Amino acid sequence: MNTARFNVDSLLVEVFSNRGFMGVAAADAAVGILRGAIEKQGSARIVVASAPSQNELIAGLVKAPGMDWSKVTVFHMDEYVGVQASYPASFRNYQQEHLLSKVSPKAFHGIRGEAPSAEEECARYAALLTEAPIDLVCMGVGENGHIAFNDPPVADFADPQWVKIVELDEICRQQQVNDGCFPDFDAVPKYAITLTCPALMSGKALVCVVPGPRKADAVAAMLGVEISTSCPASILRRHAAATLYLDVDSAAKIDQNVNSSGAAT
Repeated sequence: MNTARFNVDSLLVEVFSNRGFMGVAAADAAVGILRGAIEKQGSARIVVASAPSQNELIAGLVKAPGMDWSKVTVFHMDEYVGVQASYPASFRNYQQEHLLSKVSPKAFHGIRGEAPSAEEECARYAALLTEAPIDLVCMGVGENGHIAFNDPPVADFADPQWVKIVELDEICRQQQVNDGCFPDFDAVPKYAITLTCPALMSGKALVCVVPGPRKADAVAAMLGVEISTSCPASILRRHAAATLYLDVDSAAKIDQNVNSSGAAT
């Protein structure tokens, strides 16, 4: 059940009574965007996040009746440097488990974390991304406000690169433990390959799904602070076709005085 709907700058925000309703609504929107792209141009290109927060969205995508995945090219957002695709916490493994084992897309382009040269892998993946426009980005927001692995210390809204190597900050690494992806902090890799902020913002449409109480502070900052890299997700407020899907837990700390201009009154 939808409990609230409002805009902050250009960003549409929708709040739902639980994660299930949130995921269904986000998946329905994403499927509609993909079907529209296929109808218009014969194919679609999508970037998909890899995190437990995206489980309900992806479950809805794979169950969508009549969705022609043979016309959809799939990318993902990030991968740990030095990690094989078969490693349980790798993001390619997440995509295999949640998406690729259930549908057969036209192509899936994985980021090769194990590549001998991470710099060359960034260039290879950027070339694939820029072959044609991205129709849809399905994304989340981290506990530190990151999008993909653009943590506050490394996020750049005017980044000249589409894909780059980053050092993960401590909050980001701890989140991977909180999500159950690693047993402890020291087990989390320090470096990753990530799509940059401009790459994510290039999507014609953004569907951003952010559930749970651990994301409440990030959501409040995303919507309530000045748009800046101190909260990288705040940049979504400048996208012309972005929707933020929340449950009541992640929306709990939104400033009630945030008005439609995105400013606190």
